[in-house]
Amino acid sequence: MTENTTSLTSKQAWKDIQNDTALLRDFEISILPPYMNTCRWFAGKARLQEKFTIKYSMEIPIKDSIALLFIVEVKYVDGETESYLLPISFIDSTNAQEIAPKGIITLAYINDKRGLVVDAIYDERFQQALFTQLAHAQDVTQREGGRVEFNRGKGLAGEDINAPISSRVLPVDSSNSAMTFGEKYFLKLYRKLFAETNPEVDMVEFITENSDFAYIPAFAGSVVWKRDGKPDVTLGMMQRMVENEADSWVQTGEQLESFVEAFTDKTFSIKEDVFAQVELLAQRTAEMHLALYAPQADKMFAPEHFNDDYRNFIHKRLSDLLDRRYNLLIDNYAKISDPVTQKLAWDFMEAKELIDDFAKDILTREIDSQRIRIHGDYHLGQVLATKNDYIIIDFEGEPESTITDRKIKHSPLKDVAGMIRSYHYAISAKMFNDPNTAKFDPVRVQTAADRWYKLIQQTYMEKYLDTFGNPHPLFKNNNEINFLMLIYLLEKAVYELGYEISYRPDWVKIPLKGIVNVVREIEKLRM
Repeated sequence: MTENTTSLTSKQAWKDIQNDTALLRDFEISILPPYMNTCRWFAGKARLQEKFTIKYSMEIPIKDSIALLFIVEVKYVDGETESYLLPISFIDSTNAQEIAPKGIITLAYINDKRGLVVDAIYDERFQQALFTQLAHAQDVTQREGGRVEFNRGKGLAGEDINAPISSRVLPVDSSNSAMTFGEKYFLKLYRKLFAETNPEVDMVEFITENSDFAYIPAFAGSVVWKRDGKPDVTLGMMQRMVENEADSWVQTGEQLESFVEAFTDKTFSIKEDVFAQVELLAQRTAEMHLALYAPQADKMFAPEHFNDDYRNFIHKRLSDLLDRRYNLLIDNYAKISDPVTQKLAWDFMEAKELIDDFAKDILTREIDSQRIRIHGDYHLGQVLATKNDYIIIDFEGEPESTITDRKIKHSPLKDVAGMIRSYHYAISAKMFNDPNTAKFDPVRVQTAADRWYKLIQQTYMEKYLDTFGNPHPLFKNNNEINFLMLIYLLEKAVYELGYEISYRPDWVKIPLKGIVNVVREIEKLRM
């Protein structure tokens, strides 16, 4: 057991610890700040922290004890307050060796018993309690009102819920915490909380419970904090685990190895199985969107038209992005030394008026296509490659968007644009960073990359739209498809530009090329 320089002391039994206001106050002041600042999931490390407060505390029964779900409010000197989930339990000293060091919060003497207060995800009793509550869909009513609701999903169908099942915490640190059960189920606890349901849980539950689409990890259950008179808060979600070989970004990178090899031999060659895999991914993408197209669904998932609110939202978002990226590029233009990148940057800046006018078209253009809930952060890294198929994961939406904005309905072409941009990144990164292409004329390298990208884009788009059939309410006609694709491709590439200027200046040419590609298409429309 790792000794801690601080400790907690209480004469209360652990089951009554919520009554010990002095201990809770000490926990807030002396224990929480240093501990949470060591946690990967705590996003406020770089901010000036003012106060940590246990805003709410809820009980979950575990074997011979209780665990507490602390909702910790973190107030900063500047900016918005954040809320985090921290489940805790008490382990006596005889069992302390079972706890991973990073799960130890503090040494404690509770009712004259020496032990550890730990992050309860490392306590097997808590792990087992979560699975049992989910498997039996048993809610836990809280003494101060509200309840913790455990919802069981179709992903648990066929499971003997009374049979013993192993559990463990996954060692990977991330913005959330995860544990597995029987190597069949994956439970994610959301650490940073929002005052509404999590979009990922909404999406995965809806697809699993309302369609036959089998290419996501199936929804097996959720943990929701039901508050009296206030919006629900999602605390966790359990899904079926899936076997996979790699994500599609890695798979595409491997496919590009043979393309680069052929290029260095002065041959343009794409293996036939690459086209087959692109078509399969396009088909699965379309099937996902068909599962989300639900005209009879409630307001959260029912399709909507391109109303004025949405048009204004998308125009403001794109205009704000453009203004910020124009200014950022101008400020950093002198730092660009590569002639190819300089030319692309200049083409972008010269096209400002053309792009601004095109962006305004979203406000007035007649659009009869419909909008639905979509993945929202769709790219090759969000798709797992199995032996002969694909599994789509991570439905949380754009990390930098608010939870409310992540639930806005878009044309599914926004997801398509994200995947197309991801393919563009894959070929560009490979062709311009592979040492085997460094000796070649950059223009020739760019030309080969463009040809590969256009063939893959065409293959993906054709299969995607063929899967829907024609016509379909989501896509009125080809003119609308082309217009919306340009809007979403432009938005995605302009968004990417900011990241590359700030963090990977050598990669700035990739989003710039994407923007200029859109500019060239806009110029054709204006002829």
